[in-house]
Amino acid sequence: MDTLLPPQLIDAARKVIEANRALGRRVAVAESCTGGLVAAALTEIPGSSDVFEIGFVTYSNEAKLKLLKISSDVLETFGAVSIAVAWSMAQGALEQSGADVAVAITGIAGPGGGSAKKPVGTVVFARAEKGADRSDVDADRKDFGDLGRGGIRLQAALCALELLLPVEDVAP
Repeated sequence: MDTLLPPQLIDAARKVIEANRALGRRVAVAESCTGGLVAAALTEIPGSSDVFEIGFVTYSNEAKLKLLKISSDVLETFGAVSIAVAWSMAQGALEQSGADVAVAITGIAGPGGGSAKKPVGTVVFARAEKGADRSDVDADRKDFGDLGRGGIRLQAALCALELLLPVEDVAP
């Protein structure tokens, strides 16, 4: 296949498109540290328009506030790289689109920007589904370590794609 992206990313995106197409589901992504990499992978798959609704690249805090309608209190209290903000991003992507499921990614790809509590390689993911109980937070923090900027972004994109698979398709 003619693509600029790594084969493992394309394979993961193909699984997402096929599994969600089979269920008639539309997906959305809200990306920060991955900068649109997940959306790029999804749109590499021919026919992805059947499934992929929208991608928000909300790299700045201002974009998160304006486009995803995140509460400034949540952003200021917990910081951009937090479960609370990732969850708010996923909910915002769901609410601002016609999608059935949304995944959000926020993290520190480096080489700078890390801290003792949130070192380079810290990435937080969240998944929101239409009709789900909003109090049931589906979010997780992963510490990839310093794999380099490209390595961290690739691992984050792969995790996000896995979260876009229908729950029954995700391996235990």
